[in-house]
Amino acid sequence: MAARLEIVSPEGLRVDGRRPAEVRRVLTRTGVLSQADGSAYIEQGNTKCLAAVYGPREPVKRAGVLHDRATINVEYNVSSFSSGERRAKLRRDRKLLEIGLMIKQTFETVVATTSFPRSEIDIYLQILQTDGGAVHTAINAATLALIDAGIPMTDYVCACSAGFVNDQAILDLNFLEESADVPTLTVALLPKSGKISMLGLESRLHIDKLEPVIALASDGCMQMKDTLDEAIRISTRNLAKTVLH
Repeated sequence: MAARLEIVSPEGLRVDGRRPAEVRRVLTRTGVLSQADGSAYIEQGNTKCLAAVYGPREPVKRAGVLHDRATINVEYNVSSFSSGERRAKLRRDRKLLEIGLMIKQTFETVVATTSFPRSEIDIYLQILQTDGGAVHTAINAATLALIDAGIPMTDYVCACSAGFVNDQAILDLNFLEESADVPTLTVALLPKSGKISMLGLESRLHIDKLEPVIALASDGCMQMKDTLDEAIRISTRNLAKTVLH
């Protein structure tokens, strides 16, 4: 219980020195994989994610092909340095599949799939290193990779997490905070419309606390929108320089 009490110090600082409503430092790169149609790399704090997009392309398997739109497939993986017990591995694999499905459903609402009938778009997300916030980092990386692939979308999908501890909401939790049984909510937001496209809650959170946590996570999503915008601007400038020279 003491660990939870120290998530935010009496001076209002968290374990890593941030204020409650402060996101971690974010680094982005696009076009990092030459073989992919689109790719991106994001570091959010010490969490690192690589995203690769292939397609739209002809489906490998004809079964399940949609004649009026593209099928989106998402594969979400977390690098593991220990195989662990078989039962634990099965639980972990099931969890990864659930997260992949959740991310797939989120992007189905914004990708212009009807522009590419009878095709598929494959999104591969690899968490290379995790220090909390792996899911929202992966979603932001997927958005960048889809843009890098030139796949039309009606909006960005921007994501961030927030939690509730010591009677206050905290933004963008790291691993220590997530491990201290802090109720954590991951929000994916469509910034143009302000619509929430995904809510993922880890552990129970009282209904009275839900509104401030959603509000803070949504604010974090808008901060991520600015970060992704800047990443696209840099990528476009670099591409223009390459073409001109």
